[in-house]
Amino acid sequence: MYWPIGTPRTYATTTATAQATAHPPSRSSSVVVSHDGLATGLPAAALTDTASLSSSESAAAKDGDLNPDNPDAVPLTPVPPATPATPFIRSVEHDASKFGSAKAGMPYLGASDATEPAIVPTGEPVVALKVSRTGHLFAVATASTLTIWQTKPTVVLAIVVRSDPSMRAYGPCVDLLIRPDSAIFVLQTGFDYLITYSLATDLDARVYKPHFVDHTNIQRRRQSHFGGPGNSAPDQILLGPGEGAGVRDLSVRFRRTIKVDAGIKCALALDDELVVATKKPATVQCIRWAPDSAANQISTEILSRMGWLDKKAAIQQMTHDRPMNLSTWVTNDGRAYAVQRIPPTQHASETDPKKLFKGYCFHTPQDPNHHAIRAVVNARFSLIAVGCADGSVHVYSARDYAGNIPPSHVHKASVSPSQSGRLTTLSYSPDGYCLFAGYEKGWATWSVFGRSASHSFNADSSIARINGEDWLTGITDASWVGGACELLLIGHESEAIWSLEMARSAVTGCYSPPNLFRTVLQSSSSIMIYRGYDLPDLTSISAEPFLWQTTRIPSDYLLHQWPIKCTAVSPDGRYVAVAGRRGLAHYSVNSGRWKTFTNSAAENEFQVRGGMCWYQHILVAAVEANRSYELRLYSREASLDSSNIMFTQQMPAPIVLITPSGEDSLLVYTYDNLLYHFVFAPVSGTIQPIQVGQITFNGIVRSPARVRGLSWILPERQMIDGDPSQDVTYASVLFLVDGKLVLLQPSVDPSGQLKYDMRVISHSVEFYISMRDQSSIYMLSESRNHSTWDADQGRLRDSLWVYEGNVLKLWPDVHQVLYATSNNSSKELPPTVSVPLDFYPLSILLGKGIVLGVEPDLVQRRDISYSFFRFSIRTHLFLPDILQFHLKTSDVTAALTLARQYQDLEYFAHGLEILLHHVLDEEVDSVPPPETALLPRVLTLLSSFKQYLDIVVQCTRKTEVRSWRTLFAYLPPPQELFEESLQQGSLKTAGGYLLILHTFEELATASEQSVRLLSRAIREEDWELCKELARFLAAMDRSGETLRGAMELANLQVRNESDSSDLMTKLEVPSFRSNGHSRLRRQNSETGSDAQSASDVSSPGTASPTGSAGSAGPA
Repeated sequence: MYWPIGTPRTYATTTATAQATAHPPSRSSSVVVSHDGLATGLPAAALTDTASLSSSESAAAKDGDLNPDNPDAVPLTPVPPATPATPFIRSVEHDASKFGSAKAGMPYLGASDATEPAIVPTGEPVVALKVSRTGHLFAVATASTLTIWQTKPTVVLAIVVRSDPSMRAYGPCVDLLIRPDSAIFVLQTGFDYLITYSLATDLDARVYKPHFVDHTNIQRRRQSHFGGPGNSAPDQILLGPGEGAGVRDLSVRFRRTIKVDAGIKCALALDDELVVATKKPATVQCIRWAPDSAANQISTEILSRMGWLDKKAAIQQMTHDRPMNLSTWVTNDGRAYAVQRIPPTQHASETDPKKLFKGYCFHTPQDPNHHAIRAVVNARFSLIAVGCADGSVHVYSARDYAGNIPPSHVHKASVSPSQSGRLTTLSYSPDGYCLFAGYEKGWATWSVFGRSASHSFNADSSIARINGEDWLTGITDASWVGGACELLLIGHESEAIWSLEMARSAVTGCYSPPNLFRTVLQSSSSIMIYRGYDLPDLTSISAEPFLWQTTRIPSDYLLHQWPIKCTAVSPDGRYVAVAGRRGLAHYSVNSGRWKTFTNSAAENEFQVRGGMCWYQHILVAAVEANRSYELRLYSREASLDSSNIMFTQQMPAPIVLITPSGEDSLLVYTYDNLLYHFVFAPVSGTIQPIQVGQITFNGIVRSPARVRGLSWILPERQMIDGDPSQDVTYASVLFLVDGKLVLLQPSVDPSGQLKYDMRVISHSVEFYISMRDQSSIYMLSESRNHSTWDADQGRLRDSLWVYEGNVLKLWPDVHQVLYATSNNSSKELPPTVSVPLDFYPLSILLGKGIVLGVEPDLVQRRDISYSFFRFSIRTHLFLPDILQFHLKTSDVTAALTLARQYQDLEYFAHGLEILLHHVLDEEVDSVPPPETALLPRVLTLLSSFKQYLDIVVQCTRKTEVRSWRTLFAYLPPPQELFEESLQQGSLKTAGGYLLILHTFEELATASEQSVRLLSRAIREEDWELCKELARFLAAMDRSGETLRGAMELANLQVRNESDSSDLMTKLEVPSFRSNGHSRLRRQNSETGSDAQSASDVSSPGTASPTGSAGSAGPA
């Protein structure tokens, strides 16, 4: 999952209008003024080259094709373009000048006076943003300019400024298209023209390369330490992540202008053609970049003749996804269609060769609020998201290309449509785990299956407006760059481009059990490791920043290998490895030292494809090197070099993923649909993976590339005494394919052959955790000195956890799932335990009984001129949910066994209190019959633990008085509980029952119980409790007679004046102040009890009458 961090960087081709005179007028090679084929100031040889495209199918292109590889077909440009354009741009992070709303008629940058010709117009808002397929370039368009940027370093490579004649003839720019290979850029104008430009790049040429003449005195550092890029190449000291390649040299040429007579609704740039949806008549025109063999360049199909479209439909928006080879069309009637282009080779066999597209309607609005306005494809999870008029996003599952696209789930903004405004853009992250939605008044992100992650709707608009932070108040367009490390945003009427850094879980890049058991977040240039696993219970659940260990990835590695694609943590949390474009680096958490390759050739020789994992101090990496596929083993103790590879295992096919299993097993799944089983063993003094088995899944798993996670479950006997070479025979395999969790169980057919029975056990799964994959070092028996955690007692050792987007579910015993799916697939799956969460979970701390996650927080302050995001730790105690599940199923023995496993936790009593409170709230209104009531079972469970009396008192303090009678209907009389508390020496707990006695029996005078408790508190010198009792008795009677009577009955003897004065000072009858609402601070003066009670820890002043019903729920 993804979370924004920090404050975004800001980029623009101009800074502020006040700076317009800061630069002298310039017509240097950095900016190109384009007349776009018009004859203004040109010789006759360079007259206009404008093709007019009508809706007629017979229309043909003029003057050659749009192929950039054919220079003869390219018309001459009015002014020779040159590159790059960087003098007029500047990266602004917290500049005093703000990028506010742009206004018409802004002056031009470079104009020294009113008569000077203009070069780069300032103040024009950005109207479109597009990123190339590879992500190394992005472009933005304003009404009159096209600016091409390099992603890293973020600089302008070229600026094309349209001349005034071009603006008058063709109209302002309204949209921008980029051919996927970045060779052609297309501007769509308001007068229905398409202006095309070609891009030429010299791969070897670089500009603006810093050079230091004398750098012999630069201190060198050891390879194992953190080192900056200047250590090996001082001329790179000014460069940041991903900037090692320098600034590219490129040129832009005007190609041609295309007039679409039928009008342009929207357009789409594909690899082979430009797809244009026209207005009147409503058609789809396909303009090839290069003519086909028959010299045809344009194909047209009228929408009314498409039988799968409504005859009056007109296309409003189109998108295309290359991995799925699928397009989406949104029409003016609010419907959404999944569309595929019919290949030209199939036309001969079609009954109607004029048909260009086939499609299926999958979204039909039920009312105007559900009219589709945007659609986007998530190829990684086979989903299609449709943004609707009310701001909601309806997601569908694309199961095939025959129209089987059922609904999956719905994303909804956290505010009303009036507060969010109209939906403006939708974009999935490249890995498909995060959905970004831009609105007119903010933005929001969700996880792939519906968990709200972050949003800007809670931002203070007045502060954002003062700071000029348009990225908080409304988004026009957004694009992911850097492998989803950053998100580019453009706001309404703003000339700025905002680059927001994103942090994400390591699971998104490397799905393996250690990354699920240990929380690691990665950002653009650092990793953040949660260190609370080995800390005391109360410390590990706090939200203190020191629980995160943040370390920067070495700059010399990020310089050329940014972005980081894969992060893997070791099972014991001691080591972390990262891998970028090529090579890898690893880090020791204890020593704080990184290791990188000293030889750049060895680093660039391979790239990690298939993930990484750790076995003890050995890093196992699935790599591709020189068109071969390997498993490589690197020792953390040795330096990173090609000569120090411990072992190399050749693989016959590319590796999809690798995952550790158990103590010494490694599972490797490849693209040829084979699962290999390796066992780590010492061979000739070194650790090597030994292959002991393999399984083929041909005919079972259709697409190996769609497998995101994998693990297997072995029978207990096979794990302990079995032959590892036979594991593949007994193993039940779990596959996470797209969003489905699939269980494959082995069986033998009548012919004696091994076969697998397949069953989908869960849908919409973002991740799953099998606790059997957890190494024994995390077992509760070893992490805590509790009772033994084995197969008979610790049933959560065999639990299977599944996160389905909005709820975390688990099967406490996976063997029940295996039994239900064995041999007979018609059996129902056992019920799951639901753990409701209001944050995104990252890991399960089984020994501590909590679910760990994070939550983003937007910080806005008036004493600083920018806003920023930070995230805080969130935890949830899962023990009450599982105990309630066992009690509902009448499995009291399992509930008691599980509770005893966690009874030594410092917050164990709090967990039981939550359980009691939840059940009481459910049954106080429903009033179930005693034979089906859950409350008696809960109280029976609580009575097995010494904190029982404290838990009941605490629950009464946090519920309304009307719930007390429901609770005490299944409890002994409060008098008995009061006596038991006195016998145990829990005086404050007894004070709580005194309050209950008063409420139930309406005592008007001091009772025997008050006197006994007061006497006991005086004898034990618990003066805080005496003070609380005095306030309680005084509140019962404003005259103070009740308190005085209680003191007389307690036979208080004053031996001398000083003692009497001191004692009377402590027990002085207080003046009446609103029934004693002032709260007292506990001083830990309790004595006479074996252990501090839960009520002593969590609530001072139990006997105070103000604590009766002041809180409606647990804190």
